[in-house]
Parts: sequence; C-alpha cells; structure tokens
Amino acid sequence: MSEANRLAVLGAGAWGTALAIQAARAGNRVTLWARDPEKAAAMRGTRRNPRLPDAVLEGLRVTADAAEALEGASLAVLAVPMQPLRAAVAAMPELPPVVAVAKGVESSSLLLPLEVLAELRPGLPAAVLSGPNFAHEVAAGLPAAAVLASTDPVLRAAACARLATPAFRLYEGEDVLGVQVCGAAKNVAAIAAGAAMGAGLGENARAALVTRTLAEIARLVVALGGRAETAAGLSGLGDLLLTCTGPSSRNFALGHALGRGLSPAEALADSRGVAEGAATAPALLARAAAVGVEMPVSATVAAVLAGRLDVAQAVGRLMERPRRSE
Repeated sequence: MSEANRLAVLGAGAWGTALAIQAARAGNRVTLWARDPEKAAAMRGTRRNPRLPDAVLEGLRVTADAAEALEGASLAVLAVPMQPLRAAVAAMPELPPVVAVAKGVESSSLLLPLEVLAELRPGLPAAVLSGPNFAHEVAAGLPAAAVLASTDPVLRAAACARLATPAFRLYEGEDVLGVQVCGAAKNVAAIAAGAAMGAGLGENARAALVTRTLAEIARLVVALGGRAETAAGLSGLGDLLLTCTGPSSRNFALGHALGRGLSPAEALADSRGVAEGAATAPALLARAAAVGVEMPVSATVAAVLAGRLDVAQAVGRLMERPRRSE
C-alpha cells in the first residue's frame, strides 16, 4: 500500500471509529486519533471502542498524538463533534485536505462545520460527508449511502474514491451549504419526533412533524444560498427518515426522554453520547432569524429544551398555529 494511501481520522467517537473501520476496509492505511490518551491506550489494547462494542478495530492504528495521526496523511476525516470542533482544530498541526462529518451549528458563532474550518485554516481544501448512517451499521459493513459535497471537484472525486466501497455508496455533491444545514437541522427534528413518540402521540404526529420540519429545512437552505432539492436528498430526507424513526438515534432518544416526562436536564444527563440537536436548536434558530426564515417546529424544540414549554404545551402551540396553504 503506497504512502499516498495514508489517512487520518480525527475523533474516536462512534462515528469516527466507524469511518476509520470503513476507510481501512476501502484500502487506506488509517490512523485513528482519540483526544483522551487513556481511551486511545484502551482501544489499542482491546482493539475495540466501547461505543461500538461489536466492531473490531482491524487494520488501523490508534493514537492520542495528533501529529502522529497526521504524519504522511494525504486526507483527514474530521470527526470531532460540532461544539468542541473549533478548539480541536485550533490545537492541531498542519492539516491535509479534510472531510468534515460533524452535524450542527456552533453555538458561539452560528457557523457550520466548514465555516469554522475556513476561519481557522483559510484556503484548506475541505468537503462534508453526510447522510442516513448509523455508526454501528457502517462499522459492520451493512449497505449504506451518503453524499460527499465540496466546491472542489478534485477533492470530491478523490475523497469518494478513498472512502467508498460497494456497501458504502457515496454520491458527489456541490451544495456544501445545503448538506450542512440539512445535517444540523435533522438532529433538531429527531428530538421533536422522539418527544412525540415518548409522549404517546402516535405515528400520525411523528409523520406530520417530520414533513413540516423538512419544509422548514428547505426554506432555510434556499435562504442561505443552497438548493431546495438538497433537502430531498440523502443529507435531508434520507437522514430525517433514519434519525426520526431509528431508536439508535441519540437525538431521538433525547426527545423520547422528554416526551416521557423527564426534564431537559434529566434527559441530557441520561443521554448516551452527544445529542448534537440540543446545542444546535437555538443556534439554528438564530441563523434562520438572521435571514428571515420561520422554523416553528425547531423553535418549539428549542423552547422545550430551554424549559419554557413542556411537551404537552409544545404540541398545543404547534396544533393551534394559524392554518395556511402547504
């Protein structure tokens, strides 16, 4: 295997680990970077990540040294969650072209992942990968698809070639902004869907919430300069279908806990892993307000998370909104 096939995955959560396994499966020499030295040492010893207990870390190295992970790498997959992304990138040495996989909006700046990256590393070639993917299924090699978007056609093609396999189908895209907005907003939608199911409101309610949230997402994508059709693709409708119906979704699980009557603090404390939608909801609303886009479902989720409404009140607010044409 040539030196050109060296690839670094920066972030050893469930999704980063799954993508490291996938990248190794695709023929890359992969080094997985974990922020916590103790976690890195444990993963080296057991060849497993507790977040993905059924997956064996074959064909890749694990380190807590970012410089070691990046040495000789011609591509990096940036799998650090959205809120700590800025600090992590700021502390890293020089980066090769990057594929970012975080989904969210930075609370402090209202920026999307590639916008944060552009601030910190101006001119760095970058792409975003997003779609309906649960980490444990990708790690297991089950069939999946995603979109890899970049304004750089050379990077798009090269990154797809490096990461795709017959069971992990990647589609190239140009709408970087739309893909990122969809990836952020679907997490908020999953909280709403989970709350509906946790409160016993039924499948009709969930379907209505998902559909109206899709309309919100499309409006915001267009207002920010993206393409409406992106919301109907893998990063939009595809990811909504998965995260709003799959019990493996952390955001759905957070919403489900809220629907069962837990307070926001209790639900967040009980959450397994990072539920990005919690921090994203108010930031997404602020970003939408700046371009005059109304997002009633997302606004209601933000109000529940802030403790201003309980789930029953939230349902009443949405159902009592003035009638309008679809």
